[in-house]
Amino acid sequence: MIKSLSAAGLGKVNGLPHLIELAASNGFSAVETTGKDLRAFVDLEGIAAVRTYLKRYNIQLGAVTLPVEWRQDDASFRNGLPNLLIEADLASQLGCQTFFTYFMPSTDNKITSHLIQLSQRLRLLGKLLAQYEMNLALEYVGPHHLRHQWKHPFIWTAADTIAWLDLVGEANVGIVLDSFHWYTSGETLQTIADIELSYIKYVHLNDARDIPVEDVLDNDRVYPGEGVIPLTGFLKALQAKHYKGIVTQEILSITEPQDTAEQLAERSGKAFRNVFTAAEIE
Repeated sequence: MIKSLSAAGLGKVNGLPHLIELAASNGFSAVETTGKDLRAFVDLEGIAAVRTYLKRYNIQLGAVTLPVEWRQDDASFRNGLPNLLIEADLASQLGCQTFFTYFMPSTDNKITSHLIQLSQRLRLLGKLLAQYEMNLALEYVGPHHLRHQWKHPFIWTAADTIAWLDLVGEANVGIVLDSFHWYTSGETLQTIADIELSYIKYVHLNDARDIPVEDVLDNDRVYPGEGVIPLTGFLKALQAKHYKGIVTQEILSITEPQDTAEQLAERSGKAFRNVFTAAEIE
């Protein structure tokens, strides 16, 4: 598995070059970024210089956030597609294989029309990214408060997300297996064992506070090993499936951290080392 760092939980990160340096100095081998930050770096330095920079720090581009708003109105969806093509071209030239996004576990829309509309959009996104030999990783969301945020319950487990993706029918569209959503959805190690490896396109690693699971908030996460999620078992279950892809830190917080990005990246690096060592994974 490849340890990866995102800017989530690091406070004020000064662009992608800064994130790459933070990752390299704290034991990570990849970074997660946004298309905006990627394009800013390429526009400033050029694609060859960015490739050299990544090589210099021995860091790979692990994943990029999907720049398309595919969950709302048609105009927003269409307007985001040109950016996707530009960013997919850049990311693929830099060796990146994955874009990722999420969807909410409830909606005010009628479920049938909601499912049909999102399925059509995912199918198109999958086909577009396949032209660049890239995957789309779809993150289901587990916290109880978001399941009841809107009128109609939607999809909030790995099994139901995978069933949905079978309907979409694009082999390069799979799931983000996020330890936080796995935990808040009430899933188990057997859940991971039951997932075919080909569906797991990307992994997020984070932890939850020691409070009743139904009270856990999506934007109130803690660093790996500082909470109650059984991350040793989570990582061992992934290892047993021979998952060799990206595992990225993603810490969302209610208030912006007061420590520096350097201090928080160091904290992230130590957290990753501790949980990977506990799982007996290099």
